[in-house]
Amino acid sequence: MALSTDKSSKPYVRYLPFVPNGEVNIPPSKSDVHRAIICAALTRGKCTIAPVALSNDIKATIGVIEDMGCTASIKDGVLTVDGTNIFKTDNVTLDCGESGSALRFFIPVAAAGGINATFVGHGKLPERPIGIFTEALPKAGVKCETEGGLPLKISGRLESGTFEIPGNVSSQFITGLLLALPLVEGDSDIVLTSPIESVGYINMTIHTMAQFGVEIETTDNGWHIKGGQSYIPHDYTTDGDWSQAAFFMVAGALGGKVTVNGVNRNSAQGDRKIAELLARFGAKVTQTDTSVTVEKGELNAIDIDASQIPDLVPVLTVCAAFAKGTTRIYNAERLRIKECDRLTATAKLINDLGGKVTELPDGLVIEGIDTLKGGFCDGFNDHRIVMSAGVCAVRLNGEIESSYALSINKSYPDFYIDYNNIGGKANVLDLR
Repeated sequence: MALSTDKSSKPYVRYLPFVPNGEVNIPPSKSDVHRAIICAALTRGKCTIAPVALSNDIKATIGVIEDMGCTASIKDGVLTVDGTNIFKTDNVTLDCGESGSALRFFIPVAAAGGINATFVGHGKLPERPIGIFTEALPKAGVKCETEGGLPLKISGRLESGTFEIPGNVSSQFITGLLLALPLVEGDSDIVLTSPIESVGYINMTIHTMAQFGVEIETTDNGWHIKGGQSYIPHDYTTDGDWSQAAFFMVAGALGGKVTVNGVNRNSAQGDRKIAELLARFGAKVTQTDTSVTVEKGELNAIDIDASQIPDLVPVLTVCAAFAKGTTRIYNAERLRIKECDRLTATAKLINDLGGKVTELPDGLVIEGIDTLKGGFCDGFNDHRIVMSAGVCAVRLNGEIESSYALSINKSYPDFYIDYNNIGGKANVLDLR
C-alpha cells in the first residue's frame, strides 16, 4: 500500500512542548460500542447503549444498521437502537466509511440476514483485505462479486459449516463470523489454521454477545457456534477505551503525572496491557478498578510482543524512543494493512523528529534518546499517528506540525480538548 507524503493535507495541528499534569475522562471504547450496536440491532427489539461517543467509525456502524432497517437515536450519550425491522430491506448499499471493523463485522451479518447488499467505503478502506470472506463465504451459500476490494456485492443466505481461518489475519474477520453464525440454522465451527493473534478482541466479542444471550464455545483450535440462537434485548453499559487512554498514559510516563478515569481494570479489552507495559518500561503506575495514574519514571528498553495489542504500537514506539537502550517490537506485521502502513508511518514519525527507529518485516527496533527535535510529521490520514505525534511533544525541543489533523475524528473527536486539558498545546491550523 502506497504511503502518503502529501504535505498539503489540511488542516494541520501544531504541537508545542509541555509537561502533562491532570486528569482525563476517557471516552467509551470504540471496539466495545461497535459490537454492542450490532448485537442490539440483532435482537429485533429495543435496547440502549451508554455511554456512546460519536466518532466517525461509530457513525458508520449506526448508518449501516439503519440502512438494514433499524432505527437509532442518541441523546445525552445514550444510544437507543430498535432492531424490529432489521433485514427487511433489500438491494441496499451499506457505506462503512473508513471503518475496517464495520466492514468486516457486517459482511457476514448481512449474509446471515439473507439480504442483497453492496458494501462501499472511503479512504483506504476499499483497498483493505477482504479475501478471507470472498474465499470462505461462497462455500457457505453466499455469492460475492468484487474486483478485489470494494465495492463488494453479496447475495444469498449464509449457511452453517466449518470455516477454516488463519489466526494471523485481522480478528475482525472472526468477530464478523461469530456475530453472524448464531443466526443461521445448524451448528458451525471456526477452525484456526495458525496461532491466533489479537485474541483479546475476540474475547471482547464473546463477552458482549453473552450479555445479549448468545453463547459461543471456545474449543482447542477455535470456536463452536450453536445455530438458531436469538439475541435478547439488553441495556448495555460500555467500557472506557484503553487504546485511547494509552496516549495519555504514555504522556505521563514521559514527564509529569496523568490520571485517566473510566477504564475498567478487568475489561475484556486486550489494550489494558498498556498499564503493565509502562510499568515494565519503568514508569510509576497506580491502578484502581476504574482509573490508572502514570508518573514519570526512569525508562529502560523492553521487548514487546505486539501480536495481541497491535493498536498500541505507535504510542509504545513513542515511549520506547525515550527509553534507555534498545526496544524491540515484534509480531506486528498486520499493521502494514491498517489505515496506512502503520509500521512505516510510525518509524517515519520518530525518525523525522531525530529519533532512531529501524523497520523489520514484522516490527520495529527503537534506540532510546533523551529528546526529539521539532519538525513536520506526515499524519498519513491515520488517527493513531497524529495522536502519537502529540505525545512526542512531552520530550520535544521545538514544535511539531502534523498533517491530517482531523483524522482523529475516526476514533477520538475530543482528543485535542482532552490533550489541552492536561497542559498540552495543540492548535489546529490551516497554514499552507
